[in-house]
Amino acid sequence: MQCPATSLVKNNDTIAAIATPPGRGGIGIVRISGTNLEQLAQTILGKLPDPRHAGLFNFLDQNNQVIDQGIVLYFPSPNSYTGEDVLELHGHGGPAVMNLLLTRCLQLGARLAEPGEFTLRAFLNEKLDLAQAEGVADLIEASTANAARCAVRSLHGEFSSAIHQLVSALIDLRVLVEATLDFPEEEIDFLQSAHAVEQLASIQTKLEQVLSASRRGNLLQEGIKVVLTGQPNVGKSSLLNRLAGDEIAIVTEIPGTTRDTIRQSIEIEGIPLHLIDTAGLRETSDIVEQHGIARAYAAIEQADLVLLLVDGRYGVTKEDHSVLARLPKELPVLTVHNKIDLSGQLSRIEEDTSGTAIYLSVKSGEGIELLRTVLLKTVGWQTNIAGEGAYMARQRHLQALLHAKELLKRAETWLHTADQLEILAEELRLAQQALSSITGEFTSDDLLGEIFSNFCIGK
Repeated sequence: MQCPATSLVKNNDTIAAIATPPGRGGIGIVRISGTNLEQLAQTILGKLPDPRHAGLFNFLDQNNQVIDQGIVLYFPSPNSYTGEDVLELHGHGGPAVMNLLLTRCLQLGARLAEPGEFTLRAFLNEKLDLAQAEGVADLIEASTANAARCAVRSLHGEFSSAIHQLVSALIDLRVLVEATLDFPEEEIDFLQSAHAVEQLASIQTKLEQVLSASRRGNLLQEGIKVVLTGQPNVGKSSLLNRLAGDEIAIVTEIPGTTRDTIRQSIEIEGIPLHLIDTAGLRETSDIVEQHGIARAYAAIEQADLVLLLVDGRYGVTKEDHSVLARLPKELPVLTVHNKIDLSGQLSRIEEDTSGTAIYLSVKSGEGIELLRTVLLKTVGWQTNIAGEGAYMARQRHLQALLHAKELLKRAETWLHTADQLEILAEELRLAQQALSSITGEFTSDDLLGEIFSNFCIGK
């Protein structure tokens, strides 16, 4: 969807939208934002409401007939969510009533708001920065309590504050380096006396802390894709059911029962895990089963983690090694030895150079908690700190932080040699620009369009 950012900069047309979810409810809200809403309010309500005071009004149509009766809130510019005049009409939450009320607003010159346009206007009017704006959408989309708390922190500016501190420190270092360019004969002594190396090291340490907190927040937001794979009848579907706490997949003694991917989302310590059960991997002449196996490998290509289930009575067989050989080299794999209730083994975790193995019984539940713990550890989630201090970071935030980290690493080389200070200055400038893109100080209209088009209409 095309971003309306450019048109918003040029004019201040009035927008309107239903701000409550589709369907029936006790209350529905039509939100209006623009400049000088007095005429629109006069026509629909009979007068302009008092600022920031809830009042009971009749909502009138073009024939002065009552559409509905409800509460109205008026927030004059600049003390509103968007920074413009905002009018909220709180009526009864029936679709027909809401549509009649919205249609009346459109008849009076408002246009239908695009997805995220209210928040986009708040960003353009400097009511919040881009990271905070994304925090609004993340709070709405949060699927766990930890994710919601993390999104609130970003919305309140904690993530932005950390980025601003990094940028401020970078600016101070850039000023120092730029100053040395005017005194080339003194540059080494000047940089040493100003502790430039220590300043850069401090920035790198802080950046690593922000990156770590951002990765944890990204886990809270997006979760991880975990694919269950292995030979037929090793307990993949049973494990899916055990982790999900429900009979999601059909379980029988017949090999090849699962012929398609089955997906189920669960939550462990506030982390969303998207489990994907797949067809048993084996040589088969069954056309349907062959399609299921092809889909299994396709799911593995998109996975963040693979659980390779094996029969604990036999261990990792030649066929299992064949499966492992076909997995992407960089993909983390946990080997799960199931059916210890039949093999007489104890539940445990074993780690060696080949990786991590977990011994459990899906049937009895013994060792399942060990699996949950290892799953979190594998994705880098520290249970002792959970979501505390995490930032609700998106992939673009992580990419910007990693790019800045790489640039600062290159800058470190030039700073230690005190050679080619022009290149050092440029690396620091690019690092600052990468960090500033997170809060929107350096952001293209195309990126704004991509970000805000994913918001719901009315927000």
